[in-house]
Amino acid sequence: MKRVGFYPGSFDPVTLGHTDVIARACRLVDRLVIGIGTHDAKQPMFTADERIAMLQAEVKAITARTGTSIDIVTFAGLAVDAARGAGAGVIVRGLRDASDFDYEMQMAGMNAAMAPGVETVFVAAAPGVRHIAASLVRQIALMGGDVAPFVSAAVGQRLKSKARRWTGSE
Repeated sequence: MKRVGFYPGSFDPVTLGHTDVIARACRLVDRLVIGIGTHDAKQPMFTADERIAMLQAEVKAITARTGTSIDIVTFAGLAVDAARGAGAGVIVRGLRDASDFDYEMQMAGMNAAMAPGVETVFVAAAPGVRHIAASLVRQIALMGGDVAPFVSAAVGQRLKSKARRWTGSE
């Protein structure tokens, strides 16, 4: 029986923190489905297609290294429903700090009530990436700061280009 995990998030943009969680999750499952949330209430910097492209590029090395199959999908509803739709028995969530833990425990309890057959597994972020938040990375990029410590070079280029368009400095 193959173990399938579902890792939901906005990935706007994909950060080194995200790829750390993805790589660690690949040690736990045979197939990982990365779910990009596309909720109408959120105004992402990158389109869903751009986020898919970034993730595809970022996970190539992880797939090669771990042998884990990684698929990338979008979803607009509940993550637990998307996980079930993907055939996942596990939802993977990254934890950076205590505030993440409190929120994620509450979410795990709600998900367990809605889908008792789907477990939530927490992956603690590595110390070197624990401080990275995509929202802060976007803010740094929009203010012309250096995002190199937080994202891959390829994502950094996309961020720089997108930030110039958003701020009108292109």
